[in-house]
Amino acid sequence: MGGATVDAHRRATPWIVWGAGLVAYIAAVVHRSSFGVAGLVAAGRFHVDATVLSLFVVIQLATYALMQLPVGMAVDRWGPRRTLTIGSATMAVGQLVMTFAPNVGVALAARVLIGSGDAAIFVSALRLVATWFDRRRVPLLSQLTGIAGQLGQIITAVPFTFVLHRWGWTWAFSSLVAVGVVATVVVRLGVKDRPDGAAQPAGPGPFAGLAATVRHPGTWLGFWTHMIGGVSGNVVVLMWGVPFLVQGEGLTPGLAGGLLTINVLVGVVMGPVIGEYTARHPVRRSWAVLAVAAGTSLGWLVVLLPTTPRPVWQLAAFLALISVGGPASLIGLDFAATSNPPHRTGSAQGIANMGGFVSGVLVMLAVGIVLDHRSHGGTPTLSDYRAALALVFVPLVVALAGVIVTRARTRVATGVVAPPLAEAWARHRSSRPGRQERGR
Repeated sequence: MGGATVDAHRRATPWIVWGAGLVAYIAAVVHRSSFGVAGLVAAGRFHVDATVLSLFVVIQLATYALMQLPVGMAVDRWGPRRTLTIGSATMAVGQLVMTFAPNVGVALAARVLIGSGDAAIFVSALRLVATWFDRRRVPLLSQLTGIAGQLGQIITAVPFTFVLHRWGWTWAFSSLVAVGVVATVVVRLGVKDRPDGAAQPAGPGPFAGLAATVRHPGTWLGFWTHMIGGVSGNVVVLMWGVPFLVQGEGLTPGLAGGLLTINVLVGVVMGPVIGEYTARHPVRRSWAVLAVAAGTSLGWLVVLLPTTPRPVWQLAAFLALISVGGPASLIGLDFAATSNPPHRTGSAQGIANMGGFVSGVLVMLAVGIVLDHRSHGGTPTLSDYRAALALVFVPLVVALAGVIVTRARTRVATGVVAPPLAEAWARHRSSRPGRQERGR
């Protein structure tokens, strides 16, 4: 009886650990996305214009991106439990500063704290998945981790927004402090770095490991993959989507915001599909990346080539096509993890996770510069947005070239041989149970 209870607890432990990591990640997305719905209130509170207001998002994302490498090294050295705890607590402190910030300078410093803490969460949560589950489940569970984060956007959009407009800034952001405290406690109680009896992965010192990670082409295959999948969604969802749809395409703010929920729906549907494909066809993962690059480019061409506003269904198709990049960007983290030894997984995934965010921040800033230059302080037109948003093709083309080059180098470095498609298909058909029975 006692033995059965112990066995049941051991079987449940990976799911408990993963669940605690999910709580931390959902809380991180709440913190990350909270300013998006509080932007207009913040503009009035701090008496700033749109340009300064955009700095809140850019500074937070830039901090997130720049912290990925040191956070990845910290995960390798300290384990995910400590980094999740520090990250969750740092975001809680950042929101506390944001709650009582007397001016825009202090508020921007708060966004740096929030971006720094946020940077520690997702890579740490993925390390829990890789440590506690067998390799076959990792791609799908990684996708489900990303999908769970969408719940954070829902929390931001509904209860946080209600509190903000019903009771005001102080109560709303104080509630985010409470979210951060709860996440910190859950992590401390529910997360373990590794199963009982499992040894810590051995390896050289952190900086020696970093040099090897940076040199490995698989790390950069992950970086370029993440850039292809992540740059468009970051630019559209986090900053320029609503302005483009409202000022350029002539939609109402309500309809524009509603269309952006397509990003969440596509992620929920396509995440498991891409995760299962990655698990079943690890040698052909790059095919999904190339397909997403083609689909994303098609989506942008749908809205940037025509000189007149597009019907709603075409705008929805555009958002659906670029939204597939969100779950596809996680293939980049899978490339980085499988190309490097376990003791370098954190730093490798940290570098890979920078791709979509570094490029996203650069494109966000460049789009704003082009819009200001062309509109001369007035309201940007569709023509202005077409010229500015076309800059997204720069990182897409660069990243596509990077994927093609580093894919070949990674296969050489890891000894992976991709058999011809006809041979792979013949093996698949011969391995099917029904065909094996008929062959007997």
